[in-house]
Amino acid sequence: MLPPHHLSSVHINYNFLMAAFRSTSVLYMLSLVLASQALALAGDFNKDFAIKWGDGRAKILNSGQLLTLSLDKASGSGFQSKNDYLFGKINMQIKLVPGNSAGTVTAYYLSSQGSTHDEIDFEFLGNLSGDPYILHTNMFSQGKGNREEQFYLWFDPTADFHTYSILWNPQRIIFSVDGTPIREFKNAESIGVPYPKNQAMRIYSSLWNADDWATRGGLVKTDWTKAPFTASYRNFSANACIWSSGVSSCGSSTPSSNSSNNGWLTEDLDATLQARLQWVQKNYRIYNYCTDAKRFPQGFPPECAMSS
Repeated sequence: MLPPHHLSSVHINYNFLMAAFRSTSVLYMLSLVLASQALALAGDFNKDFAIKWGDGRAKILNSGQLLTLSLDKASGSGFQSKNDYLFGKINMQIKLVPGNSAGTVTAYYLSSQGSTHDEIDFEFLGNLSGDPYILHTNMFSQGKGNREEQFYLWFDPTADFHTYSILWNPQRIIFSVDGTPIREFKNAESIGVPYPKNQAMRIYSSLWNADDWATRGGLVKTDWTKAPFTASYRNFSANACIWSSGVSSCGSSTPSSNSSNNGWLTEDLDATLQARLQWVQKNYRIYNYCTDAKRFPQGFPPECAMSS
């Protein structure tokens, strides 16, 4: 993942946002109910994931039902899935670093390997106590990213666990929070835009120090007196095609949606979900590369004509 040096984090008082949050409490509670209904049986972190770095700072607890990452001045930590996936519907409940999390980044993403890799990103940019997290999203296809959108959330993501989901099928990628879609990236191969469909990806997550850019463009540094910083994970589920030795568990490189378990392969946003997506983008999206004219003086990327 490349840090978005060209993006500056917007500073806003958290109390200001809370007034707006209260006015949307009904929708929020509905999204929580839908998210809880959508979760499959929780996975076992011991079975599904491997801790990759952090020298003991990452821990799997409660018989595989809880995973924690921690960050101190010496190091962060991270884990990755044992399986590779080629299309899927991925859910993870995360409770972010509380308090003064300025300078920290909690990343949760799908990625393949190499210079022409594909990648689908959630990154949570920490902030000073009382100021909101920024949810940074990005999408890479064949090594090309620079498709950033940033959001505030309509709740405090450090007070409890919330479900962050990626739907990735041959037609679209949908980022969702507690069952509410926040971003959709449609397959635009018909107009020459590469789409991630040929490279299997693993799930990764890490907690690391990025105080050179993460909070207000690097103006606010990590306060190491607050370390260790900790993020927690639970209730992972993946309704997905596992890719192993060139073979998909869904039966072919272009799996069928005929199975009752594979409806996500053709899933899209109905009218209700479209309305919720538009609500988020109107009220909580704070950066959209498709409206950044200064960044694209020669014209916006072609997929922007298809974006919400």
